[in-house]
Amino acid sequence: MHVDIALDGPAGTLRITGPGLPDVELVRAPGAPPDAHTPIGTRRAALLTLTVDGAPAVIRPSRGRLLRRSYRVDVRAGGHRYRLVPCSYAESRLSRDGRRLGTLDSTGDGRVTDDWDVEPTPLDLAVGTALAAAFGTGAAPWWETAGDIVGELIAP
Repeated sequence: MHVDIALDGPAGTLRITGPGLPDVELVRAPGAPPDAHTPIGTRRAALLTLTVDGAPAVIRPSRGRLLRRSYRVDVRAGGHRYRLVPCSYAESRLSRDGRRLGTLDSTGDGRVTDDWDVEPTPLDLAVGTALAAAFGTGAAPWWETAGDIVGELIAP
């Protein structure tokens, strides 16, 4: 299936469309200043509105701190629970209702590559692509992040 990704990070908008796919829109609250580390501009759920095929959906991005798991993003849409969580430096794993679907890769530039373990449904493809494009994928392991923090603290 072909997926069209329209990401405007400074404006805080993302739209996923494509033949046979449900439209997915993620919008940052108007006037909310964007952060420099998140393609959509925030990880604060209160500042984000998600719709899937015109219906409101629940999105809960975690804060993104020390552990890879802290960069996870949870969504409830179409009667399913989706989770995108980093699994390497560059990739994140997508699951639906606790079952692994595949891995996604996006550096936050509005492009997403995917590697599916199972054939994705149109909803899986649209939601997964939206999450990867909006939040990017991958994260450093905790020990590397902790080392960077300690290095910053002791550097002259």
